[in-house]
Amino acid sequence: MADNDSVLAAAAAWKGEPLALATVVSTWGSAPRPRGSHMLVHADGRFEGSVSGGCVEGDILDTAAQVIAGAPFAVKTYGVADDSAWQVGLPCGGEISVMVQPVSAEGFDPELFDRIAAARAAGESLTVTTDLATGHADLRPHETGEMFVNRYDPPRRLLIVGAVQIAQSLAALATTLGIEVVVIDPRGRFLTEERFPGVTLDDRWPDEAVAAWKPGRATAVVTLSHDIKIDDPALLAALASDAAYVGALGSRRSHAARRERLAASGVDADQLDRIDGPVGIDIGAIGPAEIALSIAAAMVGAFHDRR
Repeated sequence: MADNDSVLAAAAAWKGEPLALATVVSTWGSAPRPRGSHMLVHADGRFEGSVSGGCVEGDILDTAAQVIAGAPFAVKTYGVADDSAWQVGLPCGGEISVMVQPVSAEGFDPELFDRIAAARAAGESLTVTTDLATGHADLRPHETGEMFVNRYDPPRRLLIVGAVQIAQSLAALATTLGIEVVVIDPRGRFLTEERFPGVTLDDRWPDEAVAAWKPGRATAVVTLSHDIKIDDPALLAALASDAAYVGALGSRRSHAARRERLAASGVDADQLDRIDGPVGIDIGAIGPAEIALSIAAAMVGAFHDRR
């Protein structure tokens, strides 16, 4: 999954300006950035995003400047075996191919950024196809020729149920990972901006709140309150959705009891098996911060289908 949130934000801020878009179209070996990663370059030299973590960005900036000035789109390949590997290559190993297109009707149409933003805001994915012979991108599927297909998924989101101490650490960690955080708790004394700065607070009853956020494949739901009146309704709503990850805090014994309660509410075994309980990867975590780290690792693994 390529993280292009900052690039999409820059595209909105720089709308109407001369731009070029660099995209990782293929990778081999130990590539530093996944396929689909973008770097947006402004005519004045500003840029947002990355295609290699710093290894080849200088050369891409030069190529982008030429494309903005009218040169045709280009696909460039970089690898450790190149004679210039230490200057414009990947000394860490691997190989990547990067396409540089003008942001124009002939290349990556600026309207595509608007379409991507609208789809993501609606919680939907959008697929853009680029003809590698012409550099032209659009939304139509192509049946012939060599194509690069890039899917733009909705922003990753974490719904935390229970405004407890672990939730404070988890919210802060998820935010640094670029994940939108919503903390849900009907208890006003727990759910305060002082305890949870910079995230969305939702004081609705958890089943109503979780359902309203419409969890999809880019959303994780984690219950942390230790109060079955709060956690169980949230889990029922999460299991009725397509959430990528559902986790519940508690011991193995409490999780067994939780499964019995949810089964009595009509949840089948396959759905119950979706719950990561006890929540998180077993790293021997002690204290709220380490427990939050274990949860974040499990959640990110689920986003990447690595559970």
